[in-house]
Amino acid sequence: MDEQRARGGSPRWWRHGPAWWDRWEGREPRWPWRSTVLVTAFVLAGSNFAAHGQGQRAELDLFARALLLVAGGLLLWRKRYPVAVVFGTAAAVMVYLGAGYPYGPVLLTVALACFSAIVAGHRRAAWAAMGMLWAGHVLVGPWLFRWLPPSGDSAASWGEEIVVATWVVAIAAVAELFRVRREQWARERAERAEAARRRADEERLRIARELHDVLAHSISVINVQAGVGLALLDTDPEQARTALTTIKDQSKEALGEVRQVLDTLRTPGDAPRAPAPGLDRLPELVEQAASAGLTVDVEGEPPSLAPGTDLAAFRIVQEALTNVVRHSGSRHARVRLAREAGALRLRVDDDGPATGDDAGGSGNGLAGMRERAAALGGTIEAGPRPDGGFRVLAVLPLAASAGASPRPTQEDR
Repeated sequence: MDEQRARGGSPRWWRHGPAWWDRWEGREPRWPWRSTVLVTAFVLAGSNFAAHGQGQRAELDLFARALLLVAGGLLLWRKRYPVAVVFGTAAAVMVYLGAGYPYGPVLLTVALACFSAIVAGHRRAAWAAMGMLWAGHVLVGPWLFRWLPPSGDSAASWGEEIVVATWVVAIAAVAELFRVRREQWARERAERAEAARRRADEERLRIARELHDVLAHSISVINVQAGVGLALLDTDPEQARTALTTIKDQSKEALGEVRQVLDTLRTPGDAPRAPAPGLDRLPELVEQAASAGLTVDVEGEPPSLAPGTDLAAFRIVQEALTNVVRHSGSRHARVRLAREAGALRLRVDDDGPATGDDAGGSGNGLAGMRERAAALGGTIEAGPRPDGGFRVLAVLPLAASAGASPRPTQEDR
């Protein structure tokens, strides 16, 4: 028994469906040969046994056995044609009982047919067939028994009719209960599948953001240094050598970070081999930007952050500086860190003007920054400044929350 059962609750199979249910759900209905043969054999043998204790009823003859075979054989189609089967079995059993043959397991065929019809969603048909069977039994028992076999039979008491009615309602009620549970299992399976798809989509977006941020920054630096190296290859070999060294170091670092992301994909259950980058690596970003010809001034000290917030803040600064290198004519940028009202306010400014595309970038960079901030309950504002240049302002709550984070202050604006 699982933990839920140990606490006194319902077992897991009742809450989420049996383990084999998912394998068969949605498949084409199969022919239930085995169960049909077993039920039919049980009905034939059980009726012979039941006849010994009901001497006042008619003896089983060829016609009676034919009715038993029909009632049992119809169950073979109960999954494909549940409505026809439930009415067919009810009619066969009504004729069987009306002819005065002994009670017995023949009623099991109607129970199975009714169960299949209700579970398949044909509730009205099942209830109508069961009501027809009970109404037929009421007509035969108290009134029509005089003209039907066996001879000398007495009228059935209303107590017997109440027993039959109770049996009919009990079968239908059990079938209804199972139908409700099956619908609940189907909803839970759909919810679990949707949750799994959502987690997979979120993971793909996270990996896409990581790869974009790593590669965009590194390739931007490599592109700038490659241009410097080509321009100075003949006139200043030493400076060209420095540019090539920067390209080598930057590409090595990019490969290491990409390998770390891919290792996470290959072994999702293992912890990362290296810690995720955070604002403690901000001096490295400043140095890399300087190698690309961008001077970065940093104001403020980063507060102690949770790993997820620290990574998001680092990637936002990295992407913002990458956009300055790629899209802005400015060679100077400012990064300001401040802790206010339970939030980290992260601001990156450059003096522009934009070159080619907008200074903020036009690809997936800004979208990735907004997704990172939104995942933590924060916000991103990015756009041109009134006095020229471009500004990226991120507000990230120090405590991760799904709610809205504090809005930018007047100073930030």
